[in-house]
This record gives sequence, C-alpha cells and structure tokens, in this order.
Amino acid sequence: MDFFKTLVAILLVISFSANAAEYKAPRGPGGVNPDINGVWQALNSANYDIEIHTASHAMQVREGPHGPLPTVKTLYLGAVGAVPPGLGVVVGGKIPYTAEGLAKKEENKANWIDRDPEVKCFLPGIPRATYMPQPFQIFQSADSVFMAYQYAGAVREVFMEDPGEAPVDSWMGWSAGRWEGDTLVVEVTGQYDSTWFDRAGNHHSDQMKVTERYTPMSPYHLQYEATIEDPLTFTEPWTISMPLYRRMEDNAQLMEFRCVEFVEELMYGEWRRNPLPRTIQ
Repeated sequence: MDFFKTLVAILLVISFSANAAEYKAPRGPGGVNPDINGVWQALNSANYDIEIHTASHAMQVREGPHGPLPTVKTLYLGAVGAVPPGLGVVVGGKIPYTAEGLAKKEENKANWIDRDPEVKCFLPGIPRATYMPQPFQIFQSADSVFMAYQYAGAVREVFMEDPGEAPVDSWMGWSAGRWEGDTLVVEVTGQYDSTWFDRAGNHHSDQMKVTERYTPMSPYHLQYEATIEDPLTFTEPWTISMPLYRRMEDNAQLMEFRCVEFVEELMYGEWRRNPLPRTIQ
C-alpha cells in the first residue's frame, strides 16, 4: 500500500510538472507578454532562514545546561519566538560564503535581535521583500512594471528600458527589467549592505547584484528565482528558488502595515521626558 501511495504521488508530481511546462499564461496589457498582475505571496519559512534548518527554541539562543536555550531578550517570546523548520530555498542547499562572510553570518545570528533590520522596520531589500510573510502586488502595464509590498509600505519601479547605473544606493535597490519569453527578468543593484536575506543573519555587501526571474507556471502561481552575485561575500554565484502563490480571495488586496510607528518606543522611547521602564519587571 505504501508503495502504491508513493507511486501515485510521483505520478502526480510528474503530471503537474509536465502541465506547468506546457502552461501558456494569458497575455497582459499590450497583448505581448504574460499577465502577472495580481497579489502574490510566498508560503515558506525562508524569512526565518533561507537554508535548510530544523526547528529551534528561538531566533537568538545561548548555551544552556543541556543544549541551546533562548537568550534573555528572546526568552519571554516563548513559542511565538521559536523558529519553524524549513527545507530551505537555496539551490544546492548551502550558501557559498567566504570564510570572512561565514564568520560575520554567525556573529549576526548570535546578535539577531540587535542587528536584524526587520526588527526596526527598515525596508527589506531584494530578494527578502519577496518572501516576507506578507503579500506583495505586481502592477503591470504594456510597458512598465511596479511592485508594492505590504511590509512597511515598500515599493519599487522596474525600469523596462535601460536606466543606467543606480544614482545612489538605497534599501530597495535599482531594478532594471526585461522579458525573456514569458519570464520577467529583473536585475537589481545599488542596495545598501544593511539588508539581510533572513532572520538567521545571512547577509551581503553593497556590491551584490540580484537577478530575479518571475515565470508563470499556472493561473495560480509564479516560479521565482533569484541569483546572487557578490564576490566580497561569496565564493561563487548562488540561487534561491520558490513558488509564489496568487491570493485568491474575492477582495484580495494589500493592507497597511506601517511598522515604523510600532518600533518608535524601541528606538526612541528612552528619550521620552518620562521614559517607561525598559527592563523586565
């Protein structure tokens, strides 16, 4: 019986893959390129850690008497602060860090709550904005593409004609797009080195280039890939890959998550005229 179930599962996967390869998306505005308008969302644990990982007590731990335990700063989050397991989205499994890059990653992880830009509501950058646990929306016209993210109200324009080099670095970078068949390819440069890939401390330098690929695979999902190049941090280019799912509610839309106001007390509360207590009572 187990063999039969396994066989059926394999055949279903093969059938789905074949159908996906043959899928021809409806044409979008202008009638040439596929229509990728819509509200999309990743359903995975990549924002915790883009590499394969087991569940753990917290996003920041210390050595306990019988193994790792939450640090004082994460202890009172309880199960809410635990890390769910994940199969990872890095093609090949491991990020090819240089020795220095890996050491910094481990240092970041050990100081997560003080260093992760997400904690302070800084914009997530690319590719992290794509797999934050909140939806984003693609607006596509005949000759332009615009992306808006529910997290922190982040936005970016994808320039479909060569915009040249980024005039300045920014949190969300400088996006230049083109169509390769039915795949939207976006090259992103000019990002601050302050953004991370996830809550596990995975990081990059300001020399990073991200090449994204959005490919319609069915009416309900896009295949997303992003290739990372950064010779200051990694020994070779590497790629993440995941499906993005269309939000299918009748009233699917982005809502407001203006998290800046949620961290004002964390960042500036000590300078109140009458500061509130900042230690656990």
